Amino acid sequence: MPLSSDSCYIEIRGATGGDEAKLWGQDLLRMYLRYAVKKNIKVIPIDEGVIKVKGPAIFDYFKNESGVHRVQRVPSTEKRGRIHTSTATIAVLPEISERDVQIRPEDLDIQFYRAGGHGGQNVNKVSTAVRLTHKPTGIVVTAQTERFQEQNRLNAMALLRTKLWEKAEEEKEKTVAGYRSQIGRGLRSEKIRTYNFPQDRVTDHRINKSWGNLESIVEGNLDKVIEATKNL
Repeated sequence: MPLSSDSCYIEIRGATGGDEAKLWGQDLLRMYLRYAVKKNIKVIPIDEGVIKVKGPAIFDYFKNESGVHRVQRVPSTEKRGRIHTSTATIAVLPEISERDVQIRPEDLDIQFYRAGGHGGQNVNKVSTAVRLTHKPTGIVVTAQTERFQEQNRLNAMALLRTKLWEKAEEEKEKTVAGYRSQIGRGLRSEKIRTYNFPQDRVTDHRINKSWGNLESIVEGNLDKVIEATKNL
């Protein structure tokens, strides 16, 4: 199945480390958003921690960012100056067409609710946000950034197709000997990079390469990192 690589999702979730992991996930999202602005990449927010990016061959550009991103730093809440280690997971997935993954209406549970966070009068006062549950797999997706319920529903459906495709690819990897997933990435559990603030260093473990000036990288100056890892 050929992939449409001109549109993909970046999903970032805090993992190990409690509140600090959530903050780290937010920092990573901001890093990619700033990078997108610098590169004139179109970004469409879908939900908390989920964005869609669009551009020529954009999936190939970002796919090797998937995996576990580890941070070592002193949290702002730390009174004694101790360094904490936290992680966030990043999944980069291509947008999948309706032709390639079909979802039966009877397999869906659809809920509408009020979006949280900042928004216009429509977003927070009307039930515009959408939660889809795919009953056969238990996969749940939400979309809440658009002002209109129907657009959020379409966004959620597109994200669900991608999640179902990802699940199918992972099942093939487990059951078919030598199968190379079209996702073209390690699983979410693979630790790919460490951001060490005390040592001002970012290390990519897959290519055993480090860069200094960590703050600049986290501010969205990712060119050298993405360039070094694009052919993994």
